[in-house]
Amino acid sequence: MNKTLTIFGGNSNAPLSAELCEHLGIVQGRARVERFSDGEIFVEIGENVRGVNCFLMQSTCSPPNRNLMELLIMIDALKRASAGSIVALMPYFGYARQDRKVKPRTPISAKLVADLLTAAGATRVLAVDLHAGQIQGFFNIPFDHLYATPVFRETLKLAGLYGNDVVIVSPDAGGVERARIYSKMLECSLAIIDKRRESPNVSQVLHLIGDVAGKRAILVDDIIDTAGTLCNAASAVLQHGATEVYAVATHGVLSGPAIERINKSVIKRIWVTNSIPQADRLARCDRLTVVSLGPLLAEAVKRIHHGDSISSLFF
Repeated sequence: MNKTLTIFGGNSNAPLSAELCEHLGIVQGRARVERFSDGEIFVEIGENVRGVNCFLMQSTCSPPNRNLMELLIMIDALKRASAGSIVALMPYFGYARQDRKVKPRTPISAKLVADLLTAAGATRVLAVDLHAGQIQGFFNIPFDHLYATPVFRETLKLAGLYGNDVVIVSPDAGGVERARIYSKMLECSLAIIDKRRESPNVSQVLHLIGDVAGKRAILVDDIIDTAGTLCNAASAVLQHGATEVYAVATHGVLSGPAIERINKSVIKRIWVTNSIPQADRLARCDRLTVVSLGPLLAEAVKRIHHGDSISSLFF
């Protein structure tokens, strides 16, 4: 690779940063990211980055506020070191679920995060499977939106989950477009669950639109947080005659009672990516399988660095 490309990694997902550098065939950039005793973050870039295209890998997963602040401070450090460009590479873009005002006097936190990244000095942002595509419009700098679809396509086909006896199920109306892409990709039918959310992280399944009887069902979502929606949807699909239930989600947040719910659910297997580290959860859930975003991110980094098309990866 060209010497004017450097990857720096924050503390949120060190294994993915290392894997990304391995795929690119480069050594990860040196940076000290530490915390003072009172919790303040200190960053020191350990090499010359003047005129260098710098990619900063950091998921704003749990703890989101600390990881976001760490990312902002690293961006500022690179900007003040005269980096040629600073790409915030965020496999998981935190606060994406707060993309609009759902009630009076509530924030649009995703827009605030966009403003913070831009003000800190990022010249481009790259993220995978945003919760809401319109978040791209919150930025006044280039934004590259990657999709985990190609990664899961190979995984599901290797598992034999494609064809006429498979149905893709969207757990809510908002995910229909995503589910339709999977349905077309795996040459199978589509179903939709109509749900109502009474409060954050609490949902109730009401109706299932489509035919799942006698078929293997794959629930497709972008985020699994407390897994309440997912497990309710899986039970509803099985009650409507599905023979087996599987699940695919790009971002395995898996907070609170998520692992316990999954272990008690009817779901046979769940695939998530390593946009968020999963090592501790894998030890507690044998139904969980992690698929790597490393090759996809490496290809995207190369294309951005050389000025090639990103969209041709997917369309």
